[in-house]
Amino acid sequence: MTNEVTRGTVTTQDIVGKLWALCNILRDDGVTYNEYVTELTYLLFLKMMAETGREDRLPAGYTWSEVAGREGLDQLNYYKKLLLDLGNPEIAKDATVQAIFTDAQSRLRKPANLKSLTTSIDKLDWFSAREEGLGELYEGLLEKNAAEKKSGAGQYFTPRPLIDCLIRLTKPQPGEVIQDPAAGTGGFLVAADRYIKDDTDDLFKLSSEDANFQRTNAYQGCELVPDAHRLCLMNLMLHDIAGGVAVADTLSPDGEHLEKADIVLTNPPFGTKKGGGRPVRSDFSITAETSNKQLAFVEHIVRVLKPGGRAAVVVPDNVLFEDNTGRKLRAWLMELCDLHTILRLPTGIFYAQGVKTNVLFFTRGSSDKGNTGAVWVYDLRNNMPAFGKTRPLKAEDFAEFEAAFGGDPLGKAERKDEGEEGRFRCFDREAIGVRNDNLDITWMSDTEAEAEDGLSDPEDIAAAIIGHLKAALDEIEALDEELTEEVEADAVEPEAAE
Repeated sequence: MTNEVTRGTVTTQDIVGKLWALCNILRDDGVTYNEYVTELTYLLFLKMMAETGREDRLPAGYTWSEVAGREGLDQLNYYKKLLLDLGNPEIAKDATVQAIFTDAQSRLRKPANLKSLTTSIDKLDWFSAREEGLGELYEGLLEKNAAEKKSGAGQYFTPRPLIDCLIRLTKPQPGEVIQDPAAGTGGFLVAADRYIKDDTDDLFKLSSEDANFQRTNAYQGCELVPDAHRLCLMNLMLHDIAGGVAVADTLSPDGEHLEKADIVLTNPPFGTKKGGGRPVRSDFSITAETSNKQLAFVEHIVRVLKPGGRAAVVVPDNVLFEDNTGRKLRAWLMELCDLHTILRLPTGIFYAQGVKTNVLFFTRGSSDKGNTGAVWVYDLRNNMPAFGKTRPLKAEDFAEFEAAFGGDPLGKAERKDEGEEGRFRCFDREAIGVRNDNLDITWMSDTEAEAEDGLSDPEDIAAAIIGHLKAALDEIEALDEELTEEVEADAVEPEAAE
């Protein structure tokens, strides 16, 4: 498998390049980087409905030809009215169409620029795009957007090589409910669907009932940011996945309504919950009082997994070492689940170079006691190259880890402790307890700073600096959280003693 930004054939790459070049037109009309793909999505949706013969999902008269065939101010005014009308349930009856166009508005101001966009989109090689899959084309556009650091899209975009690695290890199966509680643009769900379709001859090996389940009920999740949710729905629709992702906050009471899942695959947002007074989920007991979003997402995942259900979740380092609520959460997690593997990820693979992340692999136990006997830790962070624009993450970077992990998605394959000179080590539950349940375990020499010294692209260097500043701010917030919890605990103790 190739680097994900260049995945697919030359034709797909060429079309993605041409679509991204249209952003120059948008920029000239005052559209910002983070609005590029959203603006293109509206037009691409109409065009793709025409190309796939699915314009029956649209109200009469609200089609690509109606937009593209107009000129001047008439075209721009009609287009802006169309955006409003397609988000109106009184006019658009298709639920997905409504969701994609809810609160939609164009940032375009110059009629000539809209005409340039519709003309350029019409000239693309749509025959080849259909042959290779419109979903692949759209994912390529999302990836291109995320790779441009100025767009800010990387904050909800997980590198595709990492997603595909987690999919191969968790092995989604037909009939399983797969959830992403922080869905972003839908990358995990689309990759799981692709894996199952590859294994079932595009679902033809399944019964009609089972195939229908895969298309309509297998995938679910939430996405808090409306524009990201819009892109997610478009992505799912182009991959023949019906709905399943709501625009909602998983950490609010809305998250309690998510169905129990067989698999959870996710990269939750980092940072703290903003805005005091937000309703607290009634089922949260471990993280109800913390503002640390990563800890709260882990509690959600444990609670939503079915017995025997498995999860692969990306978390920052502070989840591994934070005291108070963090330690309580880790102890609770290891009681209820088998936390069998931790993958320490390299820096530089996300939009901010200095962000340090890991993947937790765990299985929900059938009982609530003693499910973690040992934790295996794979260090893919130290003695690794400097990842960035000039050295993007590739599938082969995970090959040795996948071999060490083994073929059992529950982490039960035979494994070998490679010792202090290797990358893969095993730590039993007793040893972790001696560490006060701190899972921030490392034994290899730290070459991280040396790797960053090798960065040459100015954007990578700037991202590294920003990443370190963000990481420092996160640590300060985590420390403030711990101090606040300690003060509150001290205030309660005398009362409890009475």
